[in-house]
Amino acid sequence: MPPPATVLRSPIGLARATNVLLGVAGATDVVALYAGFVRHRISGDLLAHSSEEINRSDDLYQVAGTLQMLAVAATAIVFIVWFHRVRSNADVFAQDVCTRSRGWAIGGWFIPVGNCWIPYTIAKEVWTASTQRAPDGSWRGVSARPIKAWWTVWVAALVMLRVGSTMEDHAKSAESLQRATDVLLASDALMLAAALLAIRFVHKLTTMQHTKAVQGPLAALNVP
Repeated sequence: MPPPATVLRSPIGLARATNVLLGVAGATDVVALYAGFVRHRISGDLLAHSSEEINRSDDLYQVAGTLQMLAVAATAIVFIVWFHRVRSNADVFAQDVCTRSRGWAIGGWFIPVGNCWIPYTIAKEVWTASTQRAPDGSWRGVSARPIKAWWTVWVAALVMLRVGSTMEDHAKSAESLQRATDVLLASDALMLAAALLAIRFVHKLTTMQHTKAVQGPLAALNVP
């Protein structure tokens, strides 16, 4: 077992920063959706549009993609720092729940293939460790739907992004480019949904840890 953390460290500040950046990332997804719709419309009938319109559409699409990448990179850094913080706190709350050391809260994101499920399992264990027990000390479960919804949509977005990018790289006609754009539009929509669901997850888990730190391991009598 990993050595327990000696003290709790508040995740609230990191959670606020993470959610602000998730909001920014969501905003860039909206821009990407708009750029994708423009590209879809123009690629559907290139002959009906001037070269200037086509170039503007391409420029807008590239700018939107760049904004997305920058927002995701900044958000990922702060999110992982927050994720490591709540994972470290989990050792204080319940040392026997987490099966991986705190380092996995960072390293798990960078393992090919493994990053599709390792962070999810860590999040579930941290969620369990952060849950207060019932007033009488018995087990009290808190629905993990925020984790499941966020992770399912996030992985689906990554899959659609990979498929759409591959289709775009191999597009040889306006029609194939339009089909690739449609898949990438679906990816952008899923990215936006994942950002919103991640905000909910970050807020809920942070609130759970703050409540347990302030009130203790047992829930108040009026908590369902």
